[in-house]
Amino acid sequence: MAFSTTLLYHHLLILVLFLLHAPPCLAAGGSWSILLPSIGISAMHMQLLPNDRVVMYDRTDFGVSNISLPNGKCRPNSTDCSAHSVEYDVVSNTIRPLMVLTNVWCSSGTLMPDGRLVQTGGWADGYRRVRIYKSCSTCDWKEIPNGLNQQRWYATNHLLPNGRQIIIGGRQAFNYEFYPKMSASENSPSFPFLAQTNDPNVENNLYPFVFLYPDGNLFVFANNRAILFNYSKNQVVKTYPTMPGGQPRNYPSTGSAVLLPLRLKKGTFESVEVLVCGGAPKGAFANANNGRFDGALDTCGRIKISDPNPQWVMETMPLARVMGDMLILPNGHVLIINGASAGVAGWELGRNPVLSPVTYRPDNKVGSRFEVENPSTKPRVYHSTAVLLRDGRVLVGGSNPHDKYVFTNVLYPTELSLEAFSPSYLDSSSSSLRPRILSPKSKTKIRYGKRVDVTFMVSGRVDLKSVAVTMVSPSFNTHSFSMNQRLLLLDSGNSTKALGKSTYKVSVTAPPSGNFAPSGNYILYVVHKEIPSTGIWVRIQP
Repeated sequence: MAFSTTLLYHHLLILVLFLLHAPPCLAAGGSWSILLPSIGISAMHMQLLPNDRVVMYDRTDFGVSNISLPNGKCRPNSTDCSAHSVEYDVVSNTIRPLMVLTNVWCSSGTLMPDGRLVQTGGWADGYRRVRIYKSCSTCDWKEIPNGLNQQRWYATNHLLPNGRQIIIGGRQAFNYEFYPKMSASENSPSFPFLAQTNDPNVENNLYPFVFLYPDGNLFVFANNRAILFNYSKNQVVKTYPTMPGGQPRNYPSTGSAVLLPLRLKKGTFESVEVLVCGGAPKGAFANANNGRFDGALDTCGRIKISDPNPQWVMETMPLARVMGDMLILPNGHVLIINGASAGVAGWELGRNPVLSPVTYRPDNKVGSRFEVENPSTKPRVYHSTAVLLRDGRVLVGGSNPHDKYVFTNVLYPTELSLEAFSPSYLDSSSSSLRPRILSPKSKTKIRYGKRVDVTFMVSGRVDLKSVAVTMVSPSFNTHSFSMNQRLLLLDSGNSTKALGKSTYKVSVTAPPSGNFAPSGNYILYVVHKEIPSTGIWVRIQP
């Protein structure tokens, strides 16, 4: 009996010591809602437009979709009279079918400064296509045959400071090009880094992670390593260390990545950091094709690329994840959502969906940055998508690990539904802390380096030192990467002041140049105690 009592005492002591030294376990939060049970297609690609509509599309050879083209239309030279693209109106929660003429499967795109979505590449008859969508109540896709020099399938696009977009890589395309073209003779410079990071028979470097650095160069991550690249001179400026462990992070061992918030102070940045999370281990692609599904990676690598001698700092996620999406929220937190915990990207190659999102707080201490959120009930595996909406919700759709629409007798049926994840900052308990922007009005134009006065209301008590203004670019999301995604924390110089009862003003300085924020449309938020307002659209220009 004495032995049992002593043993119990020791167990209790060990438990108490563990609880005292364990990192804090943050409570789950956030909520889910089904917006539409079916949008007719599986949303493989998404882009938020500056009129609060979202363009989505899958591929033209999935078979007949569940939404017809209007007025009896059919694609030319096809018996398929169904739509493979839709426009979703966030405000009215309705969809409208659109017609793509050629195959947009595994393509890429960029929202241009004038608000047009310019989408590039795809499969087969879509390899070299450029497609343009300018939103209106009756508008549809327009296509430019041979708009690209090279075939672009699984490429990455990024908006540049000069208003053009760069299109990097794609399957067996170890080069890059620009759109729009400056001349008919414009070539596609070779990009050896893509050949160097290509694993034979696997690749592991498709849809590379690309971010614009504030000096105008591009940070390019492929497979397990990265460079800083001067695309104008076709020169590697800096080579970063291989991520510890050397595991692949790009398609088909698909992880995700974000450029962490850029804090602007007196016309420059404090630091520039990139976070890469998830993926699949070496050999996972071959194993999955043979019916063995390796566990996904549970690590993130964070690197301060502005340091003279940058090094990766590794962190462990609470949930391993492959094919996850990483989105920057208006308050600077990072949401990791969608994906699976085993296998890789590809037809029928993923297993064990991860239903719970995870929030990452970049400014917390290591060990207390991750929070597991409340789960969805819908698996979102291969070909799922997510984008941030202006009201702070996250729009989630897609998931089709089959080469056709398949709804029965499979592990993970084709998913046509559209749902929203509402982070905990949208809880009603935070309503008294939530700012409401009074001015400027939406669609205001702001100029580089100029002062912007923002007035807002908060019904509850305000901590003037806990007010920030952020600016988020709407990203093009597909295959677990959000192209053109960036958040800027604008310099307010502690200028927040009360104007009257519940009314306040904060003066911020717009980004200094297109290297920090390429000209175009952004969503501007006021954030108070990490609770963001509904955003307003602004357009930054020289």
